[in-house]
Amino acid sequence: MKYIGAHVSASGGVENAPLNAAAIGAKAFALFTKNQRQWKAAPLTDENIEGFKKNCDLKGYSPDHILPHDSYLINLGHPGKEEIQKSRDAFLDEMQRCEQLGITMLNFHPGSHLNQISPEESIKRIAESVNIALSKTKGVIAVFENTAGQGTNLGHTFEQLRAMIDLVDDRTRAGVCLDTCHLFTSGYDLISEEAYENTFTEFDRIIGLQYLKGIHLNDSKKPLGSRVDRHDSIGKGVLGNEVFKRIVNDKRFNNMPIILETPDESLWAEEISMLYGMIDK
Repeated sequence: MKYIGAHVSASGGVENAPLNAAAIGAKAFALFTKNQRQWKAAPLTDENIEGFKKNCDLKGYSPDHILPHDSYLINLGHPGKEEIQKSRDAFLDEMQRCEQLGITMLNFHPGSHLNQISPEESIKRIAESVNIALSKTKGVIAVFENTAGQGTNLGHTFEQLRAMIDLVDDRTRAGVCLDTCHLFTSGYDLISEEAYENTFTEFDRIIGLQYLKGIHLNDSKKPLGSRVDRHDSIGKGVLGNEVFKRIVNDKRFNNMPIILETPDESLWAEEISMLYGMIDK
């Protein structure tokens, strides 16, 4: 079964996110558990936590189908001593918020070397940062998101993601979320059936499908291998509807959150309905 949803607002409190997801017909959802553009936020209150769990139960959302995203400010591969500590503290806080809410995964962009250290050294820092957070929390999987490879961002090849996972002490708490726009613009073709199959065969060979915990479903404004991260609405970008029809009928992606991060949120309900309509009966 497919669990398709979107990255919904948690404005007014995280307890509103499941209600916002249900309002657009989502069977899965993503959220920020705090303001994604601030380093620090007030702790979650008992009211926030209880309200979130109650509304998830009310609307039928399992923790397996909720994929929160951490702050965009965090860089777990930062070369600076003070800066990486700040990122590690913020990442741990995000993991602990998931723990409090009963969420079993946290999605994050791995990090960037900023041309100040080697990619290999930055990858080691990313894994060390994840290990620190895992050692101080329980039950939350750290889900590495593939990137488009803009600038000095790491995680744009399957080999880089595998290198990070290999350095995680407890790999039962490591996973991957594949963003379709990032995948395409980082150089992994999805357009033809053959190219699509080759890409996911490579993922399984290098990383392993057992690590795949979620999908970010986005069309792309930019072409293959451009290494530019510009999402587009479903069917309106370079990828086109056939790619998304293939994805929603692919049994490899059953029972995991498939999350829209397309740019026009007014279309999310329509896009979710359209994607479910693409599934072969």
